[in-house]
Amino acid sequence: MLFHMREMMSKGLKTTVKEDLDVSELFKGRSDVIQAGPLRVSVVVTGHDGYVTAEGELTADLELACSRCLESTSAHTVIPFYEQFKLGGDDPSEDDESDDGGDDDYVELPGDKLDLKPYLEESLLLFMPFAPLCDKDCKGLCQACGQNLNEHTCSCNNEKIDPRFAALKDLFKD
Repeated sequence: MLFHMREMMSKGLKTTVKEDLDVSELFKGRSDVIQAGPLRVSVVVTGHDGYVTAEGELTADLELACSRCLESTSAHTVIPFYEQFKLGGDDPSEDDESDDGGDDDYVELPGDKLDLKPYLEESLLLFMPFAPLCDKDCKGLCQACGQNLNEHTCSCNNEKIDPRFAALKDLFKD
């Protein structure tokens, strides 16, 4: 997914990208992502006078570990994507403008080539569920024995006593 910035800006080119990206390398070594399907990209890249925009939608089907019980859960993620790119300038007067914070909406590229793949992967990582759940009422695992409390109850005593009052717990026992 390489684009030549100068050519796109000068000719006002518009290109539609519909592609599936393999993102399995992004999640290699992560225990919270069991399986990641391809990242389906549907983005329109448009050249304007002085900048290039990339706008569209990304979708991915992920199999994640529930953050409470560690069981497998599926997540279908739809990500809106919008970025504006401009060429990085060597002109010192342009650097003064960027210090004002006026050009914060653009990603400055050092060269003429725009590779969209890292920006698409970054969007996927940013929109990943923070704490995926298999069910909103998931009970999780027992802290003492590790039993999945959604399947069976355990006989562990999970009563929490504040250590400052632990000496008082036997006060009223006969």
